[in-house]
Amino acid sequence: MKKIKLGLLPRIVIAIALGIVFGNIFSEGVVRVFLTFNGIFSQFLGFLIPLIIVGLVTPAIANIGKGAGKMLLATTLLAYGATLLSGFFSYGVSELTFPSMINEGASSTALTTTHDLKPFFTVEIPAVMNVMTALVMSFTLGLGIASIKSTAMKNVFSDLMQIITKTIQVVIIPLLPLYIFGIFLNMTYAGDVARVLTVFIKIIGVIFIMHILLLVFQYTVAGLWTRKNPFKLLSNMLPAYFTALGTQSSAATIPVTLHQTIKNGVREDVASFVIPLCATIHMSGSVMKIVACAMALMMMQHVAYDFPMMAGFICMLGVTIVAAPGVPGGAIMASLGVQASILGFDESMQALMIALYIAMDSFGTACNVTGDGSLALLIDKWFKK
Repeated sequence: MKKIKLGLLPRIVIAIALGIVFGNIFSEGVVRVFLTFNGIFSQFLGFLIPLIIVGLVTPAIANIGKGAGKMLLATTLLAYGATLLSGFFSYGVSELTFPSMINEGASSTALTTTHDLKPFFTVEIPAVMNVMTALVMSFTLGLGIASIKSTAMKNVFSDLMQIITKTIQVVIIPLLPLYIFGIFLNMTYAGDVARVLTVFIKIIGVIFIMHILLLVFQYTVAGLWTRKNPFKLLSNMLPAYFTALGTQSSAATIPVTLHQTIKNGVREDVASFVIPLCATIHMSGSVMKIVACAMALMMMQHVAYDFPMMAGFICMLGVTIVAAPGVPGGAIMASLGVQASILGFDESMQALMIALYIAMDSFGTACNVTGDGSLALLIDKWFKK
């Protein structure tokens, strides 16, 4: 018989459901067993975060830097600008809508009580470097490799990228459901899961509406710039949107995105350059989701934040998730370092961030790739002779 293979999202949903069910059944000792696993897993994740940054960001910058010409610069700046705009849009909407959703009953104790129980033992796994060191190192090495055109160094970091990607695919992603199970098991045992899930459902609804509004805005701008019907342009990109929903990968959707972008009137040579590049550097949908999820969790925890802090977070986020691995949840994994270093998120908050993000992962990817078509329209118009 053919084996049924569950995707990451169904496994996460099942893990949450089982955590809620067994949290009302398991004894304290059993719950502590899963807390012990979570403690070890979170230590390994913390160890891996700087390596994820170095392994993914360095080759991405080196590959971008090897290109030449004004079109490369224009596309990179436009993609980064669109990503930042999405992040600030998400921040503004979250500030306006989330406080009314996150009432006192679902906030102050929702996560802190998960620390009432302790694991049987812990294993300390110190990171080889801190997050900021990893980021500076990635920029220095990436730009240096591009500048001197070092094939040897490029090959080394390409191999490192494959190792990190393989580690995420083979170790982190398969164990994530068990990690999420432990978090929700503990939350249920502490009596807080219902309040948290009620807030989560509302947040997911707001983020879904935001990503639709973002796409309409992107194609309205592209339509005004190119003097074309924006809704016709957007409708032509629907095959790419629905392909991304199924594959959850920007890279896997490139052929469809490319075909539909050319159908929108973008010259083939321009589309063939912009679409593959934007598949790795344009992350509007992903950043929008991460910012909204982070805002919600900080409000639930009464964590102090202000605009300068969130602005720094958004700017760094746009860089760290460049060339996130082509696996479900790659962007959220690459962002964990910035969450910890700028927002001060601990492992419990990061686990909830992962759960929230994965629940909407396909929609974020669909938003990313569909938005790529709008950027291609702008670049094509700008460089048309």
